[in-house]
Amino acid sequence: MIVGRAALAALLLASSSSVSAPALADTLVDNVRGETIGAGGQVEQFTGLLFDDAGTIRRIIRAGEKKPRPRKDYQYHVDGKGRVMLPGMIDAHAHVMGLGFAALSLDLTGSTSLRDALDRIGRFAAEHQDRPWIVGRGWNEVVWNLGRFPTAAELDAVTGNRPVWLERVDGHAGWANTAALKAAGVTAATKDPSGGRIERNPDGTPQGVLVDAATSLVAARVPAPRPEDRDVALATAQQILFKRGVTAAADMGTSIEDWQAYRRAGDANRLYIRIMAYAAGTEQMTLIGGPGPSPWLYQDRLRLNGVKLYLDGALGSRGAWLKAPYADAPATRGLPQLSQTQLGNLMSRAAMDGFQVAVHAIGDQANATVIGAIGDLADTYKGDRRWRIEHAQILDPKDYARFAASGAIASMQPFHQTSDRIMAEARLGPDRLAGAYPWKSLKAAGVRLAFGSDAPVEAPDPWAGLAAAISRQGPDGEPAGGWQPQERLTPAEALAAYTADAAYAGFAEQRFGRLAPGMKADFVLVDVDPLTASPAQLRAARVAETWIGGGRVWSAEEKVETSLPSKR
Repeated sequence: MIVGRAALAALLLASSSSVSAPALADTLVDNVRGETIGAGGQVEQFTGLLFDDAGTIRRIIRAGEKKPRPRKDYQYHVDGKGRVMLPGMIDAHAHVMGLGFAALSLDLTGSTSLRDALDRIGRFAAEHQDRPWIVGRGWNEVVWNLGRFPTAAELDAVTGNRPVWLERVDGHAGWANTAALKAAGVTAATKDPSGGRIERNPDGTPQGVLVDAATSLVAARVPAPRPEDRDVALATAQQILFKRGVTAAADMGTSIEDWQAYRRAGDANRLYIRIMAYAAGTEQMTLIGGPGPSPWLYQDRLRLNGVKLYLDGALGSRGAWLKAPYADAPATRGLPQLSQTQLGNLMSRAAMDGFQVAVHAIGDQANATVIGAIGDLADTYKGDRRWRIEHAQILDPKDYARFAASGAIASMQPFHQTSDRIMAEARLGPDRLAGAYPWKSLKAAGVRLAFGSDAPVEAPDPWAGLAAAISRQGPDGEPAGGWQPQERLTPAEALAAYTADAAYAGFAEQRFGRLAPGMKADFVLVDVDPLTASPAQLRAARVAETWIGGGRVWSAEEKVETSLPSKR
C-alpha cells in the first residue's frame, strides 16, 4: 500500500500566500526514535529525517539540532508518533516467487503429524477439483516424529489418481503420489541421479520421496505457472514482505521466467521491493544477464547481481555434505552436488564476466570445499568479489580462520537454528554441535554476516530472526539460556546483519541499508526497539508502516490502494 506524493498532499502544512514552495517537494518525518547502523558499523540515533521528491534522504536530524522549517525546508510532514524508526529490513536470502506461490498453493507448514498433513491435503484436493496437479510445500517428518519419510501410498489414500507433488520444508526433497511417479516415469529401474536419491521400498520400487537432484525427475513434469500466475505470486510476496518491514531481498535462484515477471512489474510501475537477483545456475545467468550483471533498474529496485550455485543439500533430508558420517545414518555423509574442481569451474565461469557468486553450502565438508575453491581462484580473480556462502550452517571450527581469510560473506538465517535444533542434534551428535550455526565465532574471526529467512522455508520475519540471533532460543523460550549460547550476537550486531551488512552483501551499500544523506528513504516504523527489546518483545513486534524510496508501502492502520507516482 504505497502512498505517493499526491496522497501525501493531505499532510501538507497550512501555507501562506507570501511564502513560495520549495523547489523540491521535500518531506519531513519526525517525532521518531531513530536508529541506524553508521558507515563505520556503529549505532547512530536521530529524531527525524528529510527526504526529497526522488525518495533520497537529504538530511538526518539529531536531538538538539535546529529543525527544518515548514514551507521553506519541506512541504510535507509525517508525524512518527514517537515510534522507533529503523532502516528497512533486508532479507539477504529469500525466494521471492517461491514465497508468493507458497501463499497461493497447499501449505503444510505447521502440520503437527502425518495425519494432520493428510487431512489438509485431502481437503485441499477436494476444494480444487479443477487443478490437474496438486502442488504444495512445507511438510517435515521430523516435526511429525514419524521416524521415516512419508510414502506415496499414504498420499494415494487421500488424493486418488490425480498427481501430487509436495516439497519438503527445506526444498531439498519432494513427496509424490503414485500418479505423479507414473507421470514422471520413475520406477524401480530408474537410477539415482548424481547428487540425488530416490527413497525405495525393499523391492526397489520408489517409496514416494525423492531427495535433492532426484526431485527434478518429478518437478519437471509439473505444469509450469503461466506469466499471469507469476505476476500474482510476485504481488502476493511483496505484500507479505512489506507487512514484516522487509524493503529489499536477495532473490536466490532467479529463473528467466522470474526475471521477466520482475521486469513486467517494473515496466508497469508495480515493482516496489528492491530485488538483488542471483540466477539459478550459470545457464540462467547467461539468459538473464548475457555478458555481465545488469545495471540497477527502476530506481534501484532490480538488479541481477550474480549466480546461485548448489554444492550440497539440507541437513534435515541428510543431503548436507559432512566431513564424517551422519550420527543417525552412519552409511552416508550426504549428497555432494559437485566436486571442488567442478565448483571452481562454475565459479570461474561466472567470475570472469563479473558476476557475484553465491554458493549453497550447509555441511562442514561443503563449507570447507567452497573455501578451498575461493582460495584456488583468489590469484586469478582479484578485487572486490564478495564471494557469498549461503547458509554456512555447520562448520568445522578449524575452518573459521580459513573462512575469514577467504573474504567470503556468511549469508545465514538465524531462525534455522531454532527450527533445526533437535534435528541437528540427532544428525550431528554431540561432538559437532560447537560448529553448528556459529554466528559469533564467524563474526569474531572477521567474517561479515548477512541475515535472511530462506523464505518460504521459514517465514520472512526479521523480528523473529533478531530474537533468535540474540537468544539462541525458540519461540517457546527453549532451551533455557540458549542453545550453544556462546554463539549469541549482540542486538547491534544482529541489526547490522539485517540492514547495512545485508546491503553490503549485495553490492548495495551505497544505495540502501542505512539511513544517511544520499541513501534511499527506505525505513520502517515499529513499536519495539531492537537494541533493548527482549526476544519475546521482538517476536511480537508490530510494524506500523513500511516505506520504500519515500513511498509508503504498508500501513497497519490504513488501507491504501497500492500505487506509485508515474515519475517513480
